Amino acid sequence: MAKNPAETPLMQQHNAIKARYPDAVLLFRVGDFYETFGQDAIIASQVLGITLTKRNNGAAFSSELAGFPHHSLDTYLHKLVKAGHRVAICDQLEDPKQAKGIVKRGVTELVTPGVATSDKLLEHNSNNFLGGVHIGEERCGIALLDISTGEFFAAEGNQEYIDKLLQSLRPAEVVYQRNKQKLFREQFGARFYTYTLDEWIFQETYARETLLKHFQTHSLKGFGIDQMAAAIIAAGAVMHYLRDTEHPNLQHISAIQRIEREDFLWMDRFTIRNLELLSSGMENGNTLLKVLDHTQSPMGARLLKRWLVLPLKDPNAIEERLDAVEHLLLNPDLLKSITQPIHQSGDVERLVSKIPLKKINPREVLQIARGLQQVKLCKEFASGTNNGCLQKLAEKLDPCTGIMERIVHTLQENPPVQTAKGGVIAPGINAELDELRNIATTGKDYLVQMQLKESELTGIPSLKIGFNNVFGYYLEVTNTNKHKVPETWIRKQTLANAERYITPELKSYEEKITGAEEKILSIEQQLFDQLLFELQEYIAPIQVNAQILAQLDCLCCFAHNALQFNYKRPQIHTGDELFIKEGRHPVIERNLPPGEPYIANDIVLNGSSQQIIILTGPNMSGKSAILRQTALITLMAHMGSFVPADEARIPITDKIFTRVGASDNLSGGESTFMVEMNETASIINNITSKSLVLLDEIGRGTSTYDGISIAWSIVEYLHHFTAFKPKTLFATHYHELNELEHKLDGVKNYHVTNKESGNKIIFLRKLAPGGSTHSFGIHVAKMAGMPPALLNRSNEILAELEMKHGDAPNTEALQKATAPKVQLSIFDAHSETFDQIRKTLDNLDINRLTPVEALLKLQEIKQMVKA
Repeated sequence: MAKNPAETPLMQQHNAIKARYPDAVLLFRVGDFYETFGQDAIIASQVLGITLTKRNNGAAFSSELAGFPHHSLDTYLHKLVKAGHRVAICDQLEDPKQAKGIVKRGVTELVTPGVATSDKLLEHNSNNFLGGVHIGEERCGIALLDISTGEFFAAEGNQEYIDKLLQSLRPAEVVYQRNKQKLFREQFGARFYTYTLDEWIFQETYARETLLKHFQTHSLKGFGIDQMAAAIIAAGAVMHYLRDTEHPNLQHISAIQRIEREDFLWMDRFTIRNLELLSSGMENGNTLLKVLDHTQSPMGARLLKRWLVLPLKDPNAIEERLDAVEHLLLNPDLLKSITQPIHQSGDVERLVSKIPLKKINPREVLQIARGLQQVKLCKEFASGTNNGCLQKLAEKLDPCTGIMERIVHTLQENPPVQTAKGGVIAPGINAELDELRNIATTGKDYLVQMQLKESELTGIPSLKIGFNNVFGYYLEVTNTNKHKVPETWIRKQTLANAERYITPELKSYEEKITGAEEKILSIEQQLFDQLLFELQEYIAPIQVNAQILAQLDCLCCFAHNALQFNYKRPQIHTGDELFIKEGRHPVIERNLPPGEPYIANDIVLNGSSQQIIILTGPNMSGKSAILRQTALITLMAHMGSFVPADEARIPITDKIFTRVGASDNLSGGESTFMVEMNETASIINNITSKSLVLLDEIGRGTSTYDGISIAWSIVEYLHHFTAFKPKTLFATHYHELNELEHKLDGVKNYHVTNKESGNKIIFLRKLAPGGSTHSFGIHVAKMAGMPPALLNRSNEILAELEMKHGDAPNTEALQKATAPKVQLSIFDAHSETFDQIRKTLDNLDINRLTPVEALLKLQEIKQMVKA
């Protein structure tokens, strides 16, 4: 790189370092400030709101400049990272006082969203995963690492599985092959913060070597990933990236766990979104996680989120959790005894991970010791139960008594956050430290005592002890008393009326007191570093403690929810019947106005007599809530939680699919109907006999006839055109589908009841057998505040259309459509009419259409069909 002669040596150094990190904002330490230059300064001033100035050397060279004090790094760093910038922190690597020429500098850390460790960049109840994705020819691999906790997961499978894990575990940053950018965006979208790496990093040999070197093992068999080449490559890329971003100290990443697809109930990203498990489409909307999360520790909150998106499928493991929850529920004193110490333990998992990163402060080290004290209490309480699961967890807890006592003994009771402030180490730990502290705090008293002693010994009553910067401490004697001075005193200065002396004792004391503060800080730092070195050996057992506390926290949370919200234990079985008595939606129930009861409903689904429920009812009557609560109760049971129902028999379910609601993916160039069909196709192509399928208003994104035909065909397909018979709830406003109950044995009609009072409708929200024949769309329009004139006209048109054509759009066509094994005959019967309708619709400008014009156009289309 050619040097600009106009550049100062400092700017030459800056530019050389910046060239190695071109895509990062470089925070360049100069004295007591972090400075940014050029484009970095423009970014920093905009994001941080700091002043932008010009650096001008009096020559042709000038550059933008923006900076902030070094002690404000934490304040500003997280703002840059949260704004989506990679930040390279360049520090001074030597003491400026000792430096010859320009101070040596280098990047000590590269901070990106996926490798953040600062508390201000992390959410305490969420993992901050760095994701690695390897897109292979046949299989894809994924690795997810939280550097702040040391948790490391790996999995492999098809692209849909990788997409599901990305959507479920939501990494803060994803790294992948640079040559697969287009493919990555096509498969996984643009919703992740990403960074691309060179292709050579994604080689199995290199990745395997990287992992073996890190874990210091001869093979990866012990982690269960030895044969998972794609997962190994993804994990290797993650470790490479950590090294690239200046994170060499990773001793807390001591294992890698395999996520096996077959171990968990499957939910695709549509289902996770539609059921509002983690986030809601509404701002500040409620989610299942928000309702269920009554954990007492950050570790528990993070684990609960994983349990929610990765529910168990093994009935024995589910029953084990349910047994533990029931035991805690029946023993409220035990529940309280365990939750209190968990609450007081703090975030032990993240604190212990700061040790190898060298980012832990004295107060946090003391909190680890207090956390271990709480571990001891938890172990005592949990091991005293007669529940196998709780006892098993208690056995794995290790209070690490030795290091816990060492920390409490070594550190002050309330140490400062920074070692540089002193007062970290307790008295009695180091004799020299205690002596120096004594000197620093009692120096004046010592000098007064020395003055009195020497005055008494010499008989010089006017003897004084003084201090100056040239000689340090001295004894001053007036000329009249000069003859009384002992021979051992050493004369240092003569004044007009007095002489100044030093003694070996005074000189020795001076050496001790001068720089005592500096020595105190040095000794304290050494003792603190020694303590951290000893703590290194305990990282793994403390991490295990954190994981066990998290599990206990989640189980206690489930027990608390059952107690507070009247949840009941579900019966898990391997049959095919789903039976829910008086089931409630856990989220809606918690957000009802005070005093308003939730209208509970029963649901029965099985593979024979009631495989598919066609659910009809007015808009806004609660059809979607019934669908969602069925899925959420099934999901909660698989988590090992009690459920909001009076009774629930839940079959082991391998997949939950939902097609609930419709929204345009306009940015992706897809209409409502296209999104709807994509999601439905994903369901149809992945179902098994153990799946639970929830379909809400399928076909409403297209014309009535297309919609009815597709909905009808889907029901037939799920009933007898597939070898699997998934349990299905199908909510629809197409009342014509009620005909299916008479044609297909496994289909049953239900409707959500309502009561008409005058010209008003009251939704009763109660499920009842039989189909509904009205949608009450005009009533809903009235409730939404449509003008009365528009509503009156709508009623007139509706009455006229019903009188002319009857309720059904085309009964004859429907009869033909339901002929055996002829699913789509409706298209053949009216192909010309449909062509005309399509042309009519193509010529419509929907954005300019008024409601009345829309109704008139609908009448015109109905007349085409009638003709």
